[in-house]
Amino acid sequence: MKKNNVHNQMRTYHRYLGYFLAGIMLIYATSGVILIFRDTNFLKHDKVVEKQITPGLDYAALGKELRIKDLKVESDDGSTVSFHQGSYNKQTGKAKYTVKELLPFVEKLTRLHKASTKDPLFFLNVFFGLSLLFFVVSSFWMFLPNTTIFKKGLYFTLAGSLLVIIMLLL
Repeated sequence: MKKNNVHNQMRTYHRYLGYFLAGIMLIYATSGVILIFRDTNFLKHDKVVEKQITPGLDYAALGKELRIKDLKVESDDGSTVSFHQGSYNKQTGKAKYTVKELLPFVEKLTRLHKASTKDPLFFLNVFFGLSLLFFVVSSFWMFLPNTTIFKKGLYFTLAGSLLVIIMLLL
């Protein structure tokens, strides 16, 4: 295969894979931005949870069992522990509390970034990651190496890489 043919083939693959992945990138980018705000109440709603747990738990064990970080007890009358999110009956083990949950569709979106090897989305993530890697490599075939735009592209690549390295070191 001639050098010019490799150049044209890479451009063609880059173009059509780019069109194919445009929708995936749009959705993946949106879910990534939403995850940035995961420690806020952005796009979350209240959900009341009633749960039967072990009676007689101390405060630390209660927070761990309910998965509430930094559980702060507001009052304890001996039988009922009240905390900001709800209450817990020490005798019966019944807990009733409110949690903030992402809206169902938004929760599904954020699963894109959280997928593990046990999740079917794992295959989409691997495909997407490899496709982005191909984009990086194939972008260097978009212009001939001896052109000014190619050389400027190398500077931008270096600048982008340095930006990420600096941000990681901060």
